[in-house]
Parts: sequence; structure tokens; C-alpha cells
Amino acid sequence: MFRRISIKKIVGLTTAVALVTAGAYAYWTNGGSGSGTAVTGSNAAITVTQTTSPTGLYPGGPAAALAGAFNNGNDSKVYVNDVDATIASVTGPNIDATHPCDASDYALSGFPVSVDAEVNAGSAQGSWSGGGIALKNLAANQDGCKGATVNLTYTSN
Repeated sequence: MFRRISIKKIVGLTTAVALVTAGAYAYWTNGGSGSGTAVTGSNAAITVTQTTSPTGLYPGGPAAALAGAFNNGNDSKVYVNDVDATIASVTGPNIDATHPCDASDYALSGFPVSVDAEVNAGSAQGSWSGGGIALKNLAANQDGCKGATVNLTYTSN
């Protein structure tokens, strides 16, 4: 009591199963668009440090070398073009009304000094050199400059 099934029925049944199975894997395609953002960081100014400690300046003497490094508190390198210096003030034990001493008694040389380099993040990074400071030989009494401290200000860009 077997029933005979024709090949046409088997092919038809197989095709129907294949179509139902293929339908289970169907999907739509489509395009779209969207937007997003990204924010760049910024950096903080670096600190120019002096690594030399000139002493013994005297009127008309040679310039003493000034050199230094950088403290870069940023997370990345920064580019430094040059370093410039100015005399911020002069203090000392012999400065008074009859024995003055100020920035006009001193001469800076070689500034701005060229750096033209990237400075790594961290303390005491990179270097600069080529500047100098001298005590001028003026026609007036310069006793007020004996033992004086010249306070320098450095800037970089």
C-alpha cells in the first residue's frame, strides 16, 4: 500500500520548500545619512627655564652665557620658534638713591635666540642657548650694581 508519487510532485514540493526557505532570509536595502562631532584639544603655555647661573659680572666685562630648557605641561609636543628675554628688575644690597642700578646698566645680547624645534611633553625638555648678559661700562658710578641680582623674564613663541 504504497502510494506512488510522481517526479513532478517531488519537484513541485521541493520548489515550494525552497521558496518558503528563501523568504526567511529576505531583507530590504536602503541608504541613509547621519552626523556626529569630534572636538580637538587645546594646549597651555610652556615655561621657559634658565639652566645657567651667570655670576661675577663687572663693568665692561664679557657677556655671560644664558641658556635653558622648557617645561611642557601639555600631553603632546609643542613647536617653539624662538626665545626672547627682557630684564624685569634689578635688586641688590647696594642699590640706593646715591648708588642706583637698574636694567639700563645691563645689556642682553643674542636675543631672540632661535629654537625652531618641537619640544616633548614633560619637564626640562629641549634646549635653547645663544643669549648673553653683560654689565655695561658706563661713565657714572656703578657701585649700586655690586652684588645685584638681575631678574630676567623669558618668552617663547
